[in-house]
Amino acid sequence: MVKLRLRDNENLNDAVKRFRKLVEHAGIKREMRRREFYEKPSDERRRNRRRAAVRARRAQSQPLIGQ
Repeated sequence: MVKLRLRDNENLNDAVKRFRKLVEHAGIKREMRRREFYEKPSDERRRNRRRAAVRARRAQSQPLIGQ
């Protein structure tokens, strides 16, 4: 849970900016988007497998630095 206390003589716009940063850092926005629509477990597994395959392909295609 994100808590924000208004500082002494703090502008409201500054407080909103700080709040947005706190929400972004906590991962709440990402979690909201993920839960916005229901995704079947099989679709989620398929998406994760595809992401892993793309990461593996990228790792193989990029030369190792320092060797």
